[in-house]
Amino acid sequence: MSMARTLRKLVLGVILDLDGTLLNTDGIVNDILKVHLVKYGKQWDARNAHRIAGKTPLEAAAAVVEDYELPMSPDVFLAEITPTFSEQWCNIKAQPGANRLINHLRGHGVPMALASNSPLENVETKIFYHQGWKESFSAIIGGDEVTNGKPSPDIFLEAARRLNIDPSSCLVIEDSLPGITAGKAAGMNVVAVPSIPKHSHLYTSADEVINSLLDLQLEKWSLPAFQDWVEGTLPINPWHIGGPVIKGFGRGSKVLGIPTANISTEGYLDLLSEHPSGVYHGWAGLPTRGVFKMVMSIGWNPYFNNAEKTIEPWLLHDFTEDFYGEELHLVIVGYIRPEANFPSLESLVAKIYEDREIAERALDLPQYSKYKDDPYLTSLSPSNN
Repeated sequence: MSMARTLRKLVLGVILDLDGTLLNTDGIVNDILKVHLVKYGKQWDARNAHRIAGKTPLEAAAAVVEDYELPMSPDVFLAEITPTFSEQWCNIKAQPGANRLINHLRGHGVPMALASNSPLENVETKIFYHQGWKESFSAIIGGDEVTNGKPSPDIFLEAARRLNIDPSSCLVIEDSLPGITAGKAAGMNVVAVPSIPKHSHLYTSADEVINSLLDLQLEKWSLPAFQDWVEGTLPINPWHIGGPVIKGFGRGSKVLGIPTANISTEGYLDLLSEHPSGVYHGWAGLPTRGVFKMVMSIGWNPYFNNAEKTIEPWLLHDFTEDFYGEELHLVIVGYIRPEANFPSLESLVAKIYEDREIAERALDLPQYSKYKDDPYLTSLSPSNN
């Protein structure tokens, strides 16, 4: 690998996809399709999301019409759902790490282009709601400005032309298979950030596959490295989650010797879908017992291959008894690493203890320790923000 790295041309410009890469559009797509398919007596199954990811709006509509045998043409279905989408564009959140990436590249004067299969007008409307985005891109290209959308390379070649950079010196960041295919066909370096969980094995043609934008190591591409990691952790905008402690899979203490306190994710599935799977750290409050350091995992736990995204906090304190049923409030303040699969239970356990040490040390730093006083940790009323 190191040999290949040194032979690569230096990356001089970055081309970013929009939906799924910079914007968390999947949640809104799922919500809207759920509502519209009910009208035809059908139930949207989010497992089909990979069939529409990265496609042009008409291709995506055609896939839905075909999969659900809807009684209309793709054009008619697209016309029917478009107004609902337009109303929702102002609500689409940036993916974790998107603002960090854009600000970092802009701050270092790295030329950037935005290349999306959506029509230009839609692209401009979506980014309008994200401060500083429009000004950060030297070029913005919509799917209606080229003959063929992704997986054809047209859109990326046009982006390189407008940036005035050789395609082989461009780095593409993409979440979908059509986008990755297009980037490679354009002769570019491609980093894949799969937006659909558990599909990363399909992304083999990308030069690198990462779990989320938080894991991007720009120095691998001869670009200025992020300087915001602190003691092995990345500070994030804090977020809150809470609920009664429930019996988990019974494997924390039994299998791993690590007593995790599981909380029900009911009512938090949307919130969890906004955050990449991985290992995080923060503070845990049991209103009757106090506030404790904690390290936690979010995700599907590849080693155990869960069906649903779960959240498993480990309170870094020796409790003498279980506290099932008690209200547990968490404030998540930093990110440690992506979720990984492990060849053995021993290697998994070793990594979890390493995560614990990183969290213990980091939480003593003022920028993290200040959140110990967050009123949410000790409030008795279950609140959801």
